[in-house]
Amino acid sequence: MKTIGLVMIVKNESRSLRKCLSRAKKLVDDIYITDTGSSDDTIKIAEEFGAHISTFEWKNDFAAARNYALEQSDCDWNLVLDADEYLVSGKRKDLIKFIENGGCVGAIRRYDSYLEENGEISQSCIYTTRVIPRGTFYKGRVHEQVISELPIVPVPLIFEHDGYLQAGKGERNLEILLEDLEENPEDAYILYQISRTLWIMKEYEKADKYFEAFYEKVPEEGTGYRELGVVSYIYNLIKLKKYEKGFCVVESEKERLGDRADYHFACGTFYTQAIFSDVEKYVKYLPKIEESYKRCLEIGEVMEHEGVKGNGSFKAAYNLGVWFEVNGKIQEAVKYYRMAKDQGYQIAGERLKKLKIT
Repeated sequence: MKTIGLVMIVKNESRSLRKCLSRAKKLVDDIYITDTGSSDDTIKIAEEFGAHISTFEWKNDFAAARNYALEQSDCDWNLVLDADEYLVSGKRKDLIKFIENGGCVGAIRRYDSYLEENGEISQSCIYTTRVIPRGTFYKGRVHEQVISELPIVPVPLIFEHDGYLQAGKGERNLEILLEDLEENPEDAYILYQISRTLWIMKEYEKADKYFEAFYEKVPEEGTGYRELGVVSYIYNLIKLKKYEKGFCVVESEKERLGDRADYHFACGTFYTQAIFSDVEKYVKYLPKIEESYKRCLEIGEVMEHEGVKGNGSFKAAYNLGVWFEVNGKIQEAVKYYRMAKDQGYQIAGERLKKLKIT
């Protein structure tokens, strides 16, 4: 039977490492941890789990550190994790079955928690390649990618990630990404990562030029990041009130992204904000708001799609509730608020209470 190693690079991860290892250890045969300069209890925690520990001098290059860590593993296959990623679903037998089928590398499903401007914690879903055979390595100084000609296939492991709730990571990543861009100014993936990093940091003005360059250079097909980049671009244009540009992007993406709930959710938000900005100019788009959120519900939460959790279900239902309430259609509003509440969205329950409906 093939052996499986857990391979990690860490630095000052005492906040999260124990939680990560306590869940992931059941998936693997051995644990290999490379420390890049911790001054807290990180190494002590790793030792508690019997990890093979090595050290690597940090060089502002995640792929270099990741590849050194992979070289320490004697296992046939490796599961690559960060210390702020926690297993929530999946068993060792699932991983073994995937490996035995062979001929591909595995992408885990990861839910990233982030703080919205209203204080709500939301989750977005991405797939990231983390299950790889021995001898496979990474490239890219930050947001590194696997170098492999093998197809990428989802593996039935689901993780939660809370790193974006911690301060400082955006600034650190941005510095490295900007250095990468100097060397590769035409690289759409680097432009995407810079745009998204600035957007997450709420640096909307700074993000704009990078989003524009990303959108100009990204291929229309064959990339796993284009959809998320385009949807983020639409939201950034909303923040900057660049509605004319936004209408161009929304219209041009209709066919390519028409089967994605996240695209239609962004459209619903875009039409709403555009109309609020100038009712007379954009009033003809009023029906598009309802149409967009209903389309989200028609598509639903598609397991294979990346995007924000709830945009194909409770968040879309809640926004429809708001839309109907504002328009005085209380019966319809209650219907969608209840739908959202039944799916665990507490904000919808609060709206029902204000309407004096239980």
